[in-house]
Formats: sequence, C-alpha cells, structure tokens
Amino acid sequence: MKRLSGRAPGPRTPIALAAPALLAVVFLMLPLTGILARTSWGELAGHLTTPGTIEALRLSLLVSFWALGISLLLGVPLAWLLARVPFPGKAFVRSLVLLPMVLPPTVGGVALLLAFGRRGLLGPWLEDTFGITLPFHTSGAVLAATFVAMPFLVISLEGALGGLRPRYEETAASLGASPVRVFLTVTMPMVAPGLIAGAALTWARALGEFGATITFAGNLPGTTQTLPLQVYLLLQDQPEAATSVSLLLLAIAMLVLVALRGRWAGAPADRSRGPGPVTEPGPAPAPGPVAAVAPAAAPPHEPEDRWSLHAEVTGFNRLTLDAEPGTTIAVVGPNGAGKTTLLRALLGLTVRSHADLRLGATDVSGLPPHRRKVAWVPQDGALFPHMSALANTAYGLRAHGTPRAEARRRAQGWLDRLGVGHLAHRRPAQLSGGQAQRVALARALAARPRLLLLDEPLAALDQTTRAHVRHTLRTHLGGFGGVCLIVTHDPVEAVSLADRVLVLDDGRALQDAPPSEVTRHPRSPWVARMLGRNAWPGTATAEGLALSGGGTLVVADPLPPGTEALAIIAPEAVAVHRDKPGGSPRNIWSGTAREITASGSRLRVLITSEQAPDLVAEITPQAAAELGLADGTSVWTSVKATETTVVPL
Repeated sequence: MKRLSGRAPGPRTPIALAAPALLAVVFLMLPLTGILARTSWGELAGHLTTPGTIEALRLSLLVSFWALGISLLLGVPLAWLLARVPFPGKAFVRSLVLLPMVLPPTVGGVALLLAFGRRGLLGPWLEDTFGITLPFHTSGAVLAATFVAMPFLVISLEGALGGLRPRYEETAASLGASPVRVFLTVTMPMVAPGLIAGAALTWARALGEFGATITFAGNLPGTTQTLPLQVYLLLQDQPEAATSVSLLLLAIAMLVLVALRGRWAGAPADRSRGPGPVTEPGPAPAPGPVAAVAPAAAPPHEPEDRWSLHAEVTGFNRLTLDAEPGTTIAVVGPNGAGKTTLLRALLGLTVRSHADLRLGATDVSGLPPHRRKVAWVPQDGALFPHMSALANTAYGLRAHGTPRAEARRRAQGWLDRLGVGHLAHRRPAQLSGGQAQRVALARALAARPRLLLLDEPLAALDQTTRAHVRHTLRTHLGGFGGVCLIVTHDPVEAVSLADRVLVLDDGRALQDAPPSEVTRHPRSPWVARMLGRNAWPGTATAEGLALSGGGTLVVADPLPPGTEALAIIAPEAVAVHRDKPGGSPRNIWSGTAREITASGSRLRVLITSEQAPDLVAEITPQAAAELGLADGTSVWTSVKATETTVVPL
C-alpha cells in the first residue's frame, strides 16, 4: 500500500534559498511579536481611551483623509498622464513621483519647510496674499502626509492603467464619447481595483506619517500631534501606553493589507471573457439565422441616412478610397500589410498614417475620433466588462445625448434585431463568443455611424457560430446607409459579405475589385494562397513566365516580355504521377511529396521540387491510394499550359 504524502508535487525547494527566506520571515516577525508580547492587555482599553489618544486619533483620521482626498484629486490625473501620454521629460516626472518613497521623511520635511515655510520659496507669498501659514498648523500636517503618501496612489494606478488595453477607450471614442466621458465611464471603472489598492495604501501611509510631519508641522497637541507623534512622546514617560498605541496603528495597517490581500492588486483583469453561463436560456431564441434575421426585425434606415466615402490616405498606407452608400469592402492582405493601420487612420487614432476623410458631404479629417461618427468593432468586440449588454449597446446613444430611457429602449430594439435581446442584462463574461459579437455589432449600429469598421469580427468564433454571425452581419449590412470596411483573412467572409475586395500589401492597394474578379484573377500571391491557389511570381517571356524562384512556366497566353506577373494554378489542375508522364502537358517537374492533408472530400498534397517552386495538388483519396502516396514519396507533376492564368502585377 502506498504511503500518502501531504507534500504538493513539484521540485524540492533548495535549502540554500529556503533558509535565508525563513530567516527573513523571522526577522520581519520579531518586531511585531515584540509589540504583542510587551502590550499590557489589562490596561489596553485605558491607554486607548485617554483624552490625548482620542484627540490624536481624531487628528490622524482628519489628516489622513484630507491627504487621501488631495492625492486622489492630483494623483489620478498624474497617473493617467504617465500611463497614457508620451511627453518630453516623462522619466524625470516619474522619478519625482518616486522620490518621496525613497527620501528620508525628515529630509522631506526639511524640503517642505524650505518651500512652504515662512521663509521658504512660497511661504511668504501664501501668508501675505491668502493669510495661509502651513507650518505648525493642521494644514501643514496634511501637506506633509500628502507629500509622502501620494506616490503610492500614483504608482499603483499607473500600473493599472498600463495594464488596461487601450482598445476599450478607443472603442468608446469611436462610439462618440468625449475623452472626459471615456475616462469617467470606461477607464476609471475598469481600473477601479488599482485605484482602490492605491487609495488604501495612500491612506494607511498618511495615517502613519511621522518624520515629515514633525519636521515641517511640529508636534502640537490638538493641532499637529497625530498618533505616530504621540507614540514618540509617550515612549519617554509612558512606554506601556506607547506600546498600546503602537498596537492600534499596527492593527489598522494589518487590516488594510488583509483587506487588499491581492484582491485589488495588479493590472485590471480583462473580464470580457470569464467564467459564467454562456448558454442561452431555454425559452429564448437560439442563436442562428432564423432568430437573428426575422424580416420584421430589419433595422430602419431613413432615406436621407446615406453617406458615401472618400478617403485620401498617406503615411504608411498610401491609397485613395471611394465608395457609394451601402457598400461593404473587405480588406485583405498578409500580416503587416497595413489593414489595421488603415482602419486606425480612418478613426484618427494613429500617427503612422493620415486620412483626409469625407463622409457624405462632411469633411471630418480635422475632427477628433469621438466626433467623426466612425464606429469601430475590434476583433474581440471590446465590450465594456463592467456594463451589461444593454448598457454597452446604449453607450453610443448616451454619448450623443440621447436620454437614458430612450437610449435603453432603442438599444433593446437593436439587441432584439440581432437575436440577443434576451441577454440584455448579462455582463460580457456571461456571453458566448457569438453572443458577444452580436452585442458588439448592435452597439456599433445603434450609434448610427456614417462609417463602420470591423477588424476581423469573426476570427475568434468557431465554424458554426461564425456561420450564424456571418448570416446576421450580412442581413444588417444590407440596410446600413454608410460604408463598411471589414478586415478579414477568411475568403468565405470576403466573398459572402463584401461588394468589393481591397487587397493591401506594404500599405499599398494591389487590387480593388468585386470578389468574383479577385477570385478569378488575384494580383497578390498572398490572396491567391488564401483562396487555395498556387501563386508563382515571375517575369513574362515569349513562351510564358521566368519564375522568381527559378525555372520556367509555359502558358497558353503569354504577356508581353518583361512584364512582372503572377501565375495562378488551381490545385485541382495539377496532375500527380509516379512515373514521368507523356502526352500534352507542357510543364513537367519531378518532386517529392511532403505533406498530405484532408480538404473536404479530397486530399491536398504539398510537392517540393528543385526545378520549380513548391506546388500544391488536390487529388481524390482513391488516386492517392493508387499512387501509394506518403510523406517522402518521389512523384512527377504536370500542369497544362491552358490551365495556368497569368496576371500582370
């Protein structure tokens, strides 16, 4: 029988590290244990209820709460500035914030005295102009406590703001919220844990401040004598009472730390996905085409709500974009092609590119993001985790001044149209991926934008949910009076949702044409491969194409010699043989089968060759069995000249 062990599995802790760590714990515990051991428990109540202690406690609470209020008033904007705004001297400002944390408190008191004392830099002016004297006054104790404690709030909140991904704030701005509204309704609620942690630490530090206070404000009973200062005096004549008051301060500090206990520490959690019910309740309509696209649910658009698009984009992206009202454009291209940069340029959120943008008859190029009426749906939807689905959907309406009741009524209508009305009171963490995307789309459409930007809106969904949401999206884009740009890597989305396909590469437009044209004659190797085709770039010759990777491809209709071109070969047009074929094929290469993958009811075979670029062939499982194909099998491939399409670049 095996002996059970209570030790958790994992590597053993090295003794060389465990022993010093244990000594550190003992070192930290001994002083606290000394207070507990030396406390006169029978006299504790009497020590803590003396008039001097009660007065010092009252003054400590007054000073610490005033210090907390001033720290919130000044420190929150400073933390936001450090976390969000690049500016010259930022490192110096952050060093100034940290300085009071490492500066000896008495030195801090001297510095305050030289700045705000009666002979300091500002002291005479404050006294002559406003009659304010800070030293040896309660306000001086508040100033000293604020100077020492505010850095705890700034550092904690800056860390929380740094961990908050900007897409939430950018999405709120695209819905029409001003910077102040975004800060109050999105930023602060999402960094509330960091704010609470910083506020608690700031208050506790202000409550225990001693050195700067006694140096700058003195130790006057009822005026500046806080609890720490009283402990200092009691140690001289009544050490037992000093121990009792020290125990009180220790208990308060421990209560603050226990209350925090990691619950509020760290960066804000991204609660847009988390544990919670994600299935729809029984009586509610299930997600799918039927529930989402009932004819009576089509969103109303007034006839005059029609906005064309004209954009001149410069910078990393260099292109001109024109579209009539109701046009949907799929933006495709490899990673780094500038797709997301294009969307952010249209939003006015990037310095990499600039868009001279006109929507309808209105030039919005010089307007900030929240006034452009350009709505953005990021890849994950960026639903505000602290709001319900209904509040999320009503956010843009409220930002534009719609009364609360009317905004919620219209938001509920949009949720109903997209088949998620029964989820109105759920938070984003309680929604499935498909439900969250529908809510994000409802939120964008409810704001009545003139331009709708969707950045891979279906990428994170499974195939079944993607089909449902794609059907919903297609239905509602049909009634949208503006222009919609959809960034996608899915050819099905590009073909089924878009009226045009814009192909980008290195910030430039390689092709802007209807989906059928892009499918038949792609001008980008990446797009051709996205569509499942073989794409070989090269230079036209009299017989065909001199391939960039070496070799020659014979084609039926060659382009003028010297033309840079792209050869497109469908995988099903590639014949695979075990022996060298004869007959009509003009293009024959020997090679090796390297990968065999299933694609529906057929198999796709990757064939490498020293005579030509890698080639993908599509054959039936029966043909693969007859050929005895396996990884490493030597084969021959052939392509007829008439089966190759050459597109000039």
